[in-house]
Amino acid sequence: MILQLAKRLLTEPDSRLLANFAWNFGARNLWAIHQFKKRLRRGRFFPAFMFLSITNRCNLRCRGCWVTTDGREQRLSAATMDRIVRECKKNSSRFFGILGGEPLLHPELFDVLKRHRDCYFQVFTNGTALTDEVASRMRRLGNVTPLVSVEGDQVVSDSRRGGKGVFRSAMTGLDNCRRHRLITGVASSICRSNIDDLLSERFLRELIARRVHYMWYYIYRPVGPDPSPDLALSQEQLLRVRKFIVEARQKLPIIIVDAYWDDRGNALCPAAVGISHHVGPAGDVEPCPPIQFACENASNGTPLSELMDRSEFLGNFRKLAAETTRGCILMERPDLLREFIVRERARDTTGRGSGLEELAAMRPAPSHGMPGREIPERSWAYRFAKKHWFFGFGAYG
Repeated sequence: MILQLAKRLLTEPDSRLLANFAWNFGARNLWAIHQFKKRLRRGRFFPAFMFLSITNRCNLRCRGCWVTTDGREQRLSAATMDRIVRECKKNSSRFFGILGGEPLLHPELFDVLKRHRDCYFQVFTNGTALTDEVASRMRRLGNVTPLVSVEGDQVVSDSRRGGKGVFRSAMTGLDNCRRHRLITGVASSICRSNIDDLLSERFLRELIARRVHYMWYYIYRPVGPDPSPDLALSQEQLLRVRKFIVEARQKLPIIIVDAYWDDRGNALCPAAVGISHHVGPAGDVEPCPPIQFACENASNGTPLSELMDRSEFLGNFRKLAAETTRGCILMERPDLLREFIVRERARDTTGRGSGLEELAAMRPAPSHGMPGREIPERSWAYRFAKKHWFFGFGAYG
């Protein structure tokens, strides 16, 4: 299976894009992790990766989305994005997840990406704006991979995304990526309404036929102004997700990504272990995208390295999250998280002014932490990658 995947990666994407991916995402990410661990040993902190939500503007209204898309538009200026990227490079961090809203609606996105060809950018998009022209521009840049959200078949996807023709637009976007030989990913938030459709070999084979190179499975989080807790997975369904991912990695020539388990199957939270944090569209420095509270802001000119290193809020969050669960504290203990937010006097950065009320209304839901039911990786390649790229870094003792 590894040989089939290697053949796909060597023949389907543009060779220049593949070389950039191997160097800027592969080799430099290994160095970023090495430097991250080195900083931790010296008592300093700066994440290995950064996630930037560059705008709250979006053309869809998805159930369970935490972004405030109504009202005043917020977006990171090109100057702020440039400064954040430059500071990250000084700390050997060169991989960025670019989120929104819909990041392709930011008018200066590609100008910023062009100025930082020594970095690698993963653009999370709903696919509706992924036109042939946009795909062509991504190919010319060479340092970006589109990650297209697919939330089910046509009926389920359009229902989840709050619009008609969304699924069809996403498929057209994937076709444009294939035409321009991009390294392309698909992301799916697994919930009760789409688990049977998306957690299947049939779905993955369809993606392979469309020349999708990696699949990123997320777990649905019932948050935001329309949390839809009825869509949250049960503990048995979460176990089913983990089992499917481990088995599919041995069967199908597509990279399958998850952000929840290490090489031994132990659950972890990227924000708790400190490997990544998030900057919102107003510049607020947050633990992760769905936890919209902050005490620091990256738009005021203070070096990001200083904000990260001295932030008691982020440091105390990492400690609390790691001590509470190896899963997701937001899902399992929203009450404890609310108490923490109040105690830290963190600002509500939702743009709705209702973050604490939303936390108070949340019902605890199972997350990916399943003590005693761990499923280790079976593929040697994933064991190696997770052991060296993505593990606990001592956060859990």
